[in-house]
Amino acid sequence: MQKAVDEFNSKIGQALADNLNRNVLAPDSPPAQEASARPAPARTEEGMKKNPVSIVIAASGFAAHKHRDQRRKGADASPYINHPIAVANVLANEAGITDPVILTAALLHDTIEDTDTTPKELETEFGPEIAAIVIEVTDDKSLPKLERKRLQIEHAAHLSTSAKLVKLADKICNVRDMRQSPPVDWSTERKTEYFTWAKTSRRSDARGITGT
Repeated sequence: MQKAVDEFNSKIGQALADNLNRNVLAPDSPPAQEASARPAPARTEEGMKKNPVSIVIAASGFAAHKHRDQRRKGADASPYINHPIAVANVLANEAGITDPVILTAALLHDTIEDTDTTPKELETEFGPEIAAIVIEVTDDKSLPKLERKRLQIEHAAHLSTSAKLVKLADKICNVRDMRQSPPVDWSTERKTEYFTWAKTSRRSDARGITGT
């Protein structure tokens, strides 16, 4: 039994070594600087078609790094990355969304708004289609909060279907978080106002989505 296990491990190790030599250490490989400048194969359109899971995993790592020093405003101050993962989870496991573009955008949806990520960086890393969705759902934080909320409702009808799905899942998660762990300094009145606004904005987000 142990001999069979050792032989299996040996074969796996050799296969990994062969793959490394072929794809990373091959004599005709481009210089390291040139190779790093190219988009990762899984993040190109062709690569995403071949292995759609890879871009979702890459987005998870990217978002985790960008949000690494942030916490949610709830009483439990959970790591911020929990939120975009929850948004993607709602889309995948409650709404049945399987499109890797939408799921990737969900994971990245707060990177421009809440971190130092730029639209150009997202486009370079994940392509123009995903970057465009994230840009659609990004608020202008230079504006007062009430104005941003007003614009969210006003612009909701003009969003792409993909952006509407991300926005809707985002609001669902925010409402759930507000119910389970609201900010400690929020009064009952402020929480009630938030729920009222969320209800209105969710209706706006849902317009135009098939089946709603």
